[in-house]
Amino acid sequence: MTMKPILLGACIALFPSLATAEGGWTGQVTAYVWATGLGGDITPRAGGPTLSFSEAFSDILEDLDGAFFLSAYARRDRFVLMGDISASTSSRDGVIPPGVPVVGGLPAEGRLRQRSMTLAAGYRVVANDGMTLDALAGMRAWRVESRISVAGGIVQASPRESFVDPIVALRANFALAPRWSAIIYADLGGFGAGSERTSQVFATANYQVNDKLYLSAGYRRLDVDYRSGGTRVDVTMAGPIIGATLRF
Repeated sequence: MTMKPILLGACIALFPSLATAEGGWTGQVTAYVWATGLGGDITPRAGGPTLSFSEAFSDILEDLDGAFFLSAYARRDRFVLMGDISASTSSRDGVIPPGVPVVGGLPAEGRLRQRSMTLAAGYRVVANDGMTLDALAGMRAWRVESRISVAGGIVQASPRESFVDPIVALRANFALAPRWSAIIYADLGGFGAGSERTSQVFATANYQVNDKLYLSAGYRRLDVDYRSGGTRVDVTMAGPIIGATLRF
């Protein structure tokens, strides 16, 4: 079975420009669309059914119930701060695949709701005309709610998990040509402190329309692999993004 949402939201400074004013705080606001597939496995409890799902990009509009995204970035001289809040709910009807004990081949319903907040601070380690590079460290807090109902509720489970992961991150901005730049961001965390692993990566190409407005297009991926007792949530959200940035 598949879950294939398209995620819409507002973002602050996900795609910052290369040039910023020195001596004071700077920031930007970006409205963006994230067209993402959702794939992975959910096992709500020990001995319960595992719901496996994978994205099919041609059907990404089908299963989104709701989504919200808000991020923030600020810099003063070489000190940088950033934050990210995301929330999404997706659901899907299908059939538990044959071969699963007890419930093989039965109709099933699944829902996944995730909320995450990332906070990080760091230092601009490289700053020149062609490139900037920020090194950051922080945390990502998660709340994941999953539900599986098989055969109209004969088998069902609805666990809720909250946990916090430490993360480390790098964020690079490259000047490509007049009015053109590119941004690459990557973080890695978990390390068994909360989840086994969490990671995020995005890359964008950005066009400067004028001093305050930028247009961006690229790709974003967010992963988490959480295990506790018999519960496991191993999901990936990935897909293209487009945005319009207002600099201030």
